[in-house]
Amino acid sequence: MKITLIRHTSVAVPSGICYGQTDVDVAPGFAGEAATVRKNIAGETFDAVYCSPLSRCRKLAAYCGFPAPVVDERLKELHFGRWEMQKWDDITDPALREWYNDWIHLPAGGAESYDDQYRRVAAFLNEIPASYRHVALFTHRGVIGCALVYAGLCSPESSFKLDIPYGSKTELIL
Repeated sequence: MKITLIRHTSVAVPSGICYGQTDVDVAPGFAGEAATVRKNIAGETFDAVYCSPLSRCRKLAAYCGFPAPVVDERLKELHFGRWEMQKWDDITDPALREWYNDWIHLPAGGAESYDDQYRRVAAFLNEIPASYRHVALFTHRGVIGCALVYAGLCSPESSFKLDIPYGSKTELIL
């Protein structure tokens, strides 16, 4: 099965802000970025289109011609708990240093660890019907990283370092 993972476009959040699962809006340049995404997937046929429930993903899916994707909570970005919408440099929580040292196992901001996110993404991928040949997922950077780990293409540690730009398309064969 081919899976096309599409990261949402830029967001209307200043650089350096931890926004994770906060439902932030798309950046003012959305139409231009979304037009590029639509062009990059033009002509592709999907057996199903899935989407994170967050508006930045739903707006992109609709712009690309999929106004009613299957929405799944498991396609959300990592939940950063009490750190959400704070500037990374201003977070004084002592748990932040611990999390930096073990972000795979420790929950970010008391909410969710990378392991937690990976398990929910893997559960989602395990449930895609085997009869599907090609599906699209409008989602987030963290979910795409988890999918790459699931496919055996990288380790959790290296997935965090991958360049997965806003509006990018990543293709996997499972």
